[in-house]
Amino acid sequence: MEIQSSSKDDLIDVIENEAKIKVEGFIESAIEEAQEVHSAVKREDGISTFLETHIFPVTIDVIRHYRSANKLLTMLQIASSLLHDVMEDNERILDLYASKSYGFDAYFRHRFGEYVYDVVTTLKVKSLDDYKDFDEKIRETERFKDYCTHLLKSDYDVKVIKLADRINNMTFIANVPGHEKITRYLREAEDFYLAFTTISPRMDDFYARLRKAYDDLRRISSKSEEIVVNF
Repeated sequence: MEIQSSSKDDLIDVIENEAKIKVEGFIESAIEEAQEVHSAVKREDGISTFLETHIFPVTIDVIRHYRSANKLLTMLQIASSLLHDVMEDNERILDLYASKSYGFDAYFRHRFGEYVYDVVTTLKVKSLDDYKDFDEKIRETERFKDYCTHLLKSDYDVKVIKLADRINNMTFIANVPGHEKITRYLREAEDFYLAFTTISPRMDDFYARLRKAYDDLRRISSKSEEIVVNF
């Protein structure tokens, strides 16, 4: 399966020619921040760059969704898409901003504003340390249920970015047969994400793509199980 990949130039072309928004100032700053945080990050195959196979393609998908749905698209949604994973790479952020005594949250708010900060923090998954009161075997399940509830209450922008993010992750992991995330992505699609696309506001474009990613992962998972059995 082909890995979705987009360069910075591809991204800029889509922003300027499809979204009709000039890449300068605020968006330039968001691109720079994404590059600073994610530049050294590789994906599950150990080869693909996180920026070109995740951050940039997800942002392009978000832009194209707003365009196809005739929804208002501004610099805020684009910046939020570019920065949707910056809060996940905690250790790198702590190292990168150790010299900023006021902390990363304050820095981020100052640079990108409350709206983008709220979107990005809403998308962040809580640490398992927040679920120490639960048995170790069910911590991840409880965290996932809480996250789903959180997403159901979230704004349109959050839903769009999360679905674009999940489709990208599912499509990519299909290229890494046997990876443990395949089982988790299948389960979470069945338990929540497929239905999430159909809950108002419906996003039929994302449903079709998520369903295809799910079906592809099912086939890959079944083949892996057959190989194990036959072996």
